[in-house]
Amino acid sequence: MPVITRPAIAATAAGALLLLSACGGSSEADTSDVAAGGSSNYPVTVENCGADVTFSTEPERVVLLKSASVPYLQALGVLGDVTARAGQYPEAYYDDATNAALAKIPLLTDKTDTSGHLQISKEIVISQEPDLVLGETDNLNRETLDAVSIPLMEEPGLCGEGLTDPGFDDIYSQMETYGKVFDRQSEADQAVAALKERLASVEKSAAGTEPRTAAVLYPTVGGGVTYAYGTRSMAQPQLEAAGFTNVFGDVDERVFEVTLEKLIGLNPDVLILLYSDGDPEAVTKSITDLPGAEKLTAVANGDVMPQLFNFTEPPSPLAIDGLEAIMERFGSQP
Repeated sequence: MPVITRPAIAATAAGALLLLSACGGSSEADTSDVAAGGSSNYPVTVENCGADVTFSTEPERVVLLKSASVPYLQALGVLGDVTARAGQYPEAYYDDATNAALAKIPLLTDKTDTSGHLQISKEIVISQEPDLVLGETDNLNRETLDAVSIPLMEEPGLCGEGLTDPGFDDIYSQMETYGKVFDRQSEADQAVAALKERLASVEKSAAGTEPRTAAVLYPTVGGGVTYAYGTRSMAQPQLEAAGFTNVFGDVDERVFEVTLEKLIGLNPDVLILLYSDGDPEAVTKSITDLPGAEKLTAVANGDVMPQLFNFTEPPSPLAIDGLEAIMERFGSQP
């Protein structure tokens, strides 16, 4: 079980003061407790990807290996606790304040392989002396970091088998989890309330739209495999909230290969094309330029929308941003 430690003297003092408090200690003792060991809300244990992760104090040296947690940290006001980052952080994901905060965080590397996986050595990450790593890579998993007493947290939607039935509740739950980890429960409650209000607004607007079908795809630019998203992806609840029926809503998988022939047979009214970086026009052409693609209703009507990956996957506040973008593009039809 990964544990963030502080000097033994602080832990001993905190424990002694807690004992005094239980026996009717004074407010002066309570004040000393905070000075010695931080918030009295610690230690706190959270479940992540099937493992318990325990923190004895608030993380103050956080290393990001993926971008998915950024909107949570910004909403809670703790993005300033990130001391280093690696990977891709497209500016289109964030508002000006978040981009400005990210620009101040040293970038260790943004090198990825052809599959988009981060290429970074564990020695570089460990040398940052983090008390929390957010995001897992092939060579930096929980077991590797646990061996050097560094806790790791991954977004639940990216854990192993992923989420069985992902939805907006997973976003709220993860915000609350980060609120516990960083001792920002009040900020988490406010952020969740704001997200729920935005979702309700979209669902109200979608209630008056004509029923339509859609598919969420991840095409390979330059030729290759096209992937589609089923019921175990955030694409499913996102499409439902926007008033669409997922043509792959009968597939109990997160993501899987799909052929053009299969797409033509299902003939969705709308195509949403996810991509990690690059030219969105090239992403669109990777589908529309396929021989026979003109048979698709979405292509014939020009209802093809490229969207950056994290605006749909994994479940995060960005998925609500992505939902609002989908409604802005397609939600005006009666």
